[in-house]
Amino acid sequence: MSQDHPNILFLCTDQQRFNALGASGNPEIHTPNLDRLAAQGARFSQCYVQSPVCAPSRASLMTGRYVHNHGLWANGVTLPDDATVITEPLAAAGYDCGLVGKYHLTACMKGRTEYAPKGMRVFRWAHDPYVGSSENAYHRWLKAHHPELYAQARTKGSGVTFDSMPTEAHYSHWVAEETIDYLSSSRRDDQPFFFIANFFDPHHGFGAPSEYVDRYDPEQLSRPVGSPEELATKPDIFTEASKESYGGHARGFADYSAEELQQVKATYYAMVTLIDDEVGRILDVLEQQGLADDTIVIFTSDHGEMLGDHQLMLKGPMMYDCAVRVPLLLRYPGRIEPGTVIDDLVQWIDLSATIIDAAGAEPPARAQGSSLLPRATGQTETPARDWAICEYRNSGHPYDPAVHTTMVRHGRHKLVVHHGGPATERKRQGELYDLESDPDELINLYDDPAHASTRLALAELLLDIGVATEDRSQPRDDFW
Repeated sequence: MSQDHPNILFLCTDQQRFNALGASGNPEIHTPNLDRLAAQGARFSQCYVQSPVCAPSRASLMTGRYVHNHGLWANGVTLPDDATVITEPLAAAGYDCGLVGKYHLTACMKGRTEYAPKGMRVFRWAHDPYVGSSENAYHRWLKAHHPELYAQARTKGSGVTFDSMPTEAHYSHWVAEETIDYLSSSRRDDQPFFFIANFFDPHHGFGAPSEYVDRYDPEQLSRPVGSPEELATKPDIFTEASKESYGGHARGFADYSAEELQQVKATYYAMVTLIDDEVGRILDVLEQQGLADDTIVIFTSDHGEMLGDHQLMLKGPMMYDCAVRVPLLLRYPGRIEPGTVIDDLVQWIDLSATIIDAAGAEPPARAQGSSLLPRATGQTETPARDWAICEYRNSGHPYDPAVHTTMVRHGRHKLVVHHGGPATERKRQGELYDLESDPDELINLYDDPAHASTRLALAELLLDIGVATEDRSQPRDDFW
């Protein structure tokens, strides 16, 4: 492998919680290919994203910056024009860059289209399987390869939906097909590559080919964590969100029967297993093309999914681990010892720093992450930092009054501030969990006098982190 310019393959799902992976200790889910990837490299067990919703989190990945700095503070907001995404320095370092699937660094509703960022030569974009757009590459592929299924999916009442597509026509299969095409025929042989394969699943609406759904018996799967009584001890927004998700734009937990919840979990697992099979096909092609030993493979997800835990569905202002902690696998042949498990607190901004480091590229001036390679390759035993933050600024479907939450994870504790005035007309509330004694985050210690000193210390740490992560990249020319 060229140590200066290894190939980099970035595999990313949408809405996959940290424990939706066999290698993470989940005995219910079938992910043999991802488990194999974990066994061949490093698994980071404590990876936190920068936002619990898609666009702000993905902007942090692509820029290496915290949400309060990069400017894409909510879904539907466009990344500012002066932001630098990692494909620009990678292309300057000689990399052939490409993407298939979702991107989501601007508004994508109502047929809107995204275009390739600077430095990205290949851009086979389709935000999701559903919305028609002139540039929806999945729809064009589906229409060309499965015209009858495409026509039926676009016809209401046909009984065929984009979620229920058979495997050979499914969006996840298409992402793998395009990735395989790139690896086998579309990449430039005289350049190292950086390629992003962005799967849309296991995002709702919770649909998968029947052959995958049939692998799971809903009644044999674990039940959601928590109980109705839990809501009384948590911030008020969770009672609202339990009744209606997305500020009233989607079904809430209370609208599901117990049987439906189990079926959703079975289907969610089925979506992950489908992706696992497609990842297996991609990894096999890397081997067949003689690329495996020269390619770093990263697998992760942009945020998690509540999946009925804590009386909640989907995502939003929640900072539970199932919403903001994600899988992270890193395989680097010859550099990372197989079977490595790292329990350090790491963040999604660290992935862009890791990619830039591996490529020998010049870091963007305002990037804030820390490369994971020194820790993963055994060059140091010291974590990059001992804290992680996550931010939500009414970032999903907006609530009225607005909901703003900020999380800090440090040591055994997690603090979540539900901001009040002057940020919003809501009252200030919060969550405090001891994750060592309460890993499921059931017992809120925020208002417990016995834990007041811990709450204060974490709040002060959050203030210090705010100062430490301010954007002070503008150069100072002199003393005055």
